[in-house]
Amino acid sequence: MGEARVIDGRAMAPPEPMEKTLSALQTLPDGEALTLLLRGKPFPLYAILKTRGFSHDTQTRPDGTVEVRIWKG
Repeated sequence: MGEARVIDGRAMAPPEPMEKTLSALQTLPDGEALTLLLRGKPFPLYAILKTRGFSHDTQTRPDGTVEVRIWKG
């Protein structure tokens, strides 16, 4: 498995986190995941991921950070 891919979008203004995420997913190797850190759930992104064949898992950390793990499949 390669280097962990993390995008920390907590300090970014929309739509920058989504743009960076979609760009990073274009080069995501099979078997690897991208982790996106946000202040809220990215509902518009979920629909885009589904249409592009990506799966995701979303969890909220104790500090309120939303962690979205994204992978092909």
